[in-house]
Amino acid sequence: MNITPLADRVLIEPMAAEEVTVGGIIIPDSAKEKPLKGTVLAVGGGTKDEEMVLKAGDTVLYGKYAGTELELEGKKYLIMRQSDVLAVIA
Repeated sequence: MNITPLADRVLIEPMAAEEVTVGGIIIPDSAKEKPLKGTVLAVGGGTKDEEMVLKAGDTVLYGKYAGTELELEGKKYLIMRQSDVLAVIA
């Protein structure tokens, strides 16, 4: 995959949603919580006003409605501004 984000954007691969079973009840995918954690795959070069502090390989937390979803080769990714990332998990 050759996606290079521009400016202050980052490409994130969301982590899989945790499976929760409740007494044998099947929860459809549409009702599952969207994961809020992911791995940074690529970063842009930053802007003159905002230095890029994230790097590829960082595990991050982001807002529930942050970013734009895209699907490539059957996998889902998010592209968002660095400012939409809430924290880096050490």
